[in-house]
Amino acid sequence: MSRVATELKTALGEAGHRLTGPRLAVWDVVASSRSHLTAEEIAESVRDRDPTVNLSSVYRSLSLFAELGLVRESNLGANEASHWELAHSDESFHLRCTSCGKVEHHTGDLVTQVEHHLSHHHGFHASRVELLVHGTCAECAATS
Repeated sequence: MSRVATELKTALGEAGHRLTGPRLAVWDVVASSRSHLTAEEIAESVRDRDPTVNLSSVYRSLSLFAELGLVRESNLGANEASHWELAHSDESFHLRCTSCGKVEHHTGDLVTQVEHHLSHHHGFHASRVELLVHGTCAECAATS
């Protein structure tokens, strides 16, 4: 068993769940992806490996992984399906190119500044911050 599969098995076991074939297949797709995937995209990749895994199993696995803090669900645009990725801290936020659709992570202190402002000036204590910035990536800007 790979190190990643062993870590998943440990995380599931500590929460009273077991590692199943569908869960491992979903985890492998999410963990190996370099992009943010919808549940349907994950299901398609999983079915390439194991045609018996259905979309419901993918959603159940993603829900469990999110509950355990292993993955993060993000809404990357109005009227779009949720996208899934490995969990990351709030300090990492998303930059979405409106030309090519690419989504990148950016890490900086902006989220901390927003949390501080909300707390100190509005008495609001954020439990999670999901920051999405729309614009044009460097590659698309260079070609226009």
